[in-house]
Parts: sequence; C-alpha cells; structure tokens
Amino acid sequence: MNPHEDGAKREVAATLVKVLRHRRTERGMRLEPFASRCLRAGEVHELVATEHTETAEGTRIDRVGFLGFAEITAAGVVDRGDQVWIGPRRVGVVLGFDACHTPNHYNVLIHASPMPTGGDLGLCPNEPVVFRQGSADIVAELFSTPYINNVGECPI
Repeated sequence: MNPHEDGAKREVAATLVKVLRHRRTERGMRLEPFASRCLRAGEVHELVATEHTETAEGTRIDRVGFLGFAEITAAGVVDRGDQVWIGPRRVGVVLGFDACHTPNHYNVLIHASPMPTGGDLGLCPNEPVVFRQGSADIVAELFSTPYINNVGECPI
C-alpha cells in the first residue's frame, strides 16, 4: 500500500458458494508477504475471519472463524484494508492472505471483532460478496502500516 503509487480501483465482486460454521484457536495460518492479490473471475477463495491485527510477513494466525467460500465474478485487486461485505453486512477489513492451500485457493484473512463464523452471521449460498476499497481512517485504526494514506474516495 503506497500512496505515491496506488489510486482508486473498482470493487471486486464474488458470490458465496459455501457457508462454513466452525472456529479454530490453533489454526497456524501464516501471512503472505503481499499486501494485495489479483483475483481472477471464476476462482474460488476461502473467507476467514480473525481478530488478529499484525500484518508482518509470516505472522502466525491462530484464532479464526470460517465464513465460507466465494467465487470471484468480477476480477480485480484485493488490498489489505479493503472492506468486505457479504449481502448487506459489513463483515470486516482484509488483513492479508494465507497461501497454505494454493494453487487450489487463497485464504483471504478478514479482521473482524468479534470474530464470526458463517453460521453466526446467518450467511447463505448465492449471497453477493464485495471487496470495496477501504478508507485511510479504517486502515490507520486497525493496522500500523507505513503507507496508510493511499486509500480514499475517487471523485468519479
């Protein structure tokens, strides 16, 4: 996330294809060194909630609530700090990515407190999922990254 390089972007759209309802406290996921990932239409990725806020490469993520799997319908770039919406619910903010299952799928780690599961939120298959560009205020509040001012509203 670099304010000198990053500008406005379109939303990344997806559809929930499977709901998950379980939690783990010793999951052992590891944050990838990337603050963003390009997601292609047709790919399916797992959505995982966590209360963790650390963003350093290799950070161990143990406390997780599994939300479900989503198929990307409109490709784009998902960045740390993007808001995640499922149906009418703002679920949380993208923390980062875990690649333990690649090339099958990424785990998209979403900061949410309290940490829900798909069952807790009453999620249903076919609900729309949207990754929406976050604001500098949201990112600054949650993450201590050196480039927090790159996210803003496009006047278009």
